[in-house]
Amino acid sequence: MQPKLKFLDRYLTLWIFLAIALGVGLGYLFPNIAGVMDGFTVGTTNIPLAIGLVLMMYPPLAKVDYSLLPNALKDRKVIGITLVLNWAIGTVLMFALAVLFLRNEPEYMSGLILIGLARCIAMVIVWSDLAQANREYTALLVALNSVFQILTYSFFVWLFINVLPAQLGIANFNIRVPMKDVTQSVLIYLGVPFLAGFLSRYFLVRSKGIEWYNRKFVPKISPITLYALLFTIVLMFSLKGDKILELPLDVVKIAIPLIIYFVVMFFVSFFISLYLKVPYDKNASIAFTATGNNFELAIAVAIAVFGIHSPQAFVGVIGPLIEVPVLILLVRMSLFLKQKYYSV
Repeated sequence: MQPKLKFLDRYLTLWIFLAIALGVGLGYLFPNIAGVMDGFTVGTTNIPLAIGLVLMMYPPLAKVDYSLLPNALKDRKVIGITLVLNWAIGTVLMFALAVLFLRNEPEYMSGLILIGLARCIAMVIVWSDLAQANREYTALLVALNSVFQILTYSFFVWLFINVLPAQLGIANFNIRVPMKDVTQSVLIYLGVPFLAGFLSRYFLVRSKGIEWYNRKFVPKISPITLYALLFTIVLMFSLKGDKILELPLDVVKIAIPLIIYFVVMFFVSFFISLYLKVPYDKNASIAFTATGNNFELAIAVAIAVFGIHSPQAFVGVIGPLIEVPVLILLVRMSLFLKQKYYSV
């Protein structure tokens, strides 16, 4: 039986639109909301927002079976494809699209680059299930990406935002991101939930069993990611009421390179694996792992480094708004390509 999106996931784009509307409405009704939020800030960290961002990251990291990682190293061809697609082709493609479409708006450009560097570890499980991919293999790739992301994300941000634009002489790009700030953000917003997710899985599986963990615990914590994302969106847009008239055009500016990115990454990934004779179930796992992005991490880093009012954070919020409908269409395309190229 073909799996279907759960109710919350199916209408994610609608929930994000409603959260934006609610946030803007609160901003107009309560103009002093920014002052109130400042009272909950320690240094540059807003406590309610930090809690929301950590909670956003916890469920996907608690779902990952890290015991699969040793198996990843055995299939060197497929793992090699995955690493090249995610950490070479994907990052360079998003960088190129950001430069092409947003080079005259460096804040949006850097926000898009942050998204391109954050590889998918959450919704990819949903997309791979819908596309009839190998779920265990998807989980294995997610585990690999999770560890690789913790180790390399701050370096890639430094490379693609601080170094490459200057070396390439890109005009109007004067943003500098302190590597220390990004590393600190990654340790807090990815490291803390990573550790919590790892320990949750380790101890709960030992005490309750894997069946209980997957059937009882995981479904209970899964909606936390969406609730925390919507909370973040409401809070961000409640502080942007004065700029709401500018937002529709800005959404279009951000949406165009994102749509191109998703479509190109999917087809490049799928046909590279097809050429290398990778079976369909693994091909779909690789394709959707490479196509999706970890918007939760991009939002967290953007807010921590540039601030909740920043255009970079706004770009991060627009990401899942565009990703959901596009990836649903790509799931259908994947099933079509399965019939075309893998039918006996």
